[in-house]
Amino acid sequence: MYKKILMAYNGTHEGRIALFECAEMASFVKAETHLLAVGTPSMSMFVEGFEGTIPEQGSAQAQKLMKNVLAEGLAALTQRGHSVTGHLAVGEPVAEICRLASQLKCDLIVVGHKRKHSRLGRWWRGSISAHLADHAPCSILIAMAPTGASHAIGPGA
Repeated sequence: MYKKILMAYNGTHEGRIALFECAEMASFVKAETHLLAVGTPSMSMFVEGFEGTIPEQGSAQAQKLMKNVLAEGLAALTQRGHSVTGHLAVGEPVAEICRLASQLKCDLIVVGHKRKHSRLGRWWRGSISAHLADHAPCSILIAMAPTGASHAIGPGA
């Protein structure tokens, strides 16, 4: 069964569903659990010749936001009695998820997925879950909210 599980967490409703599904499964199989929050790099990193002399207010805010998302996920799990190790990364989410899963030698990656109603929207924005399926070094569990369901997710839920 699964010995090491990596949960990619972004703080969304679907992410929280995946967070708690992952925690329950990890407890059941007694797996080592890791929680990853990924911040995307700022656009200035891609500008040729940029040497970092311009203060990056947006980048600092994004990094702070992801630290808060990670802290929220860790707190929610520890409040429910789950043991988990947190990781923070900056980069393209699929690449960072796969990198850490490989580094940790994970057996399973868990992600949340938001259903998109528009085919154009799915095509235009893509899907981290779909890209992850092409590059993951292990199995993937994709957690989704049941269609039309609105159940409480969070501490004590």
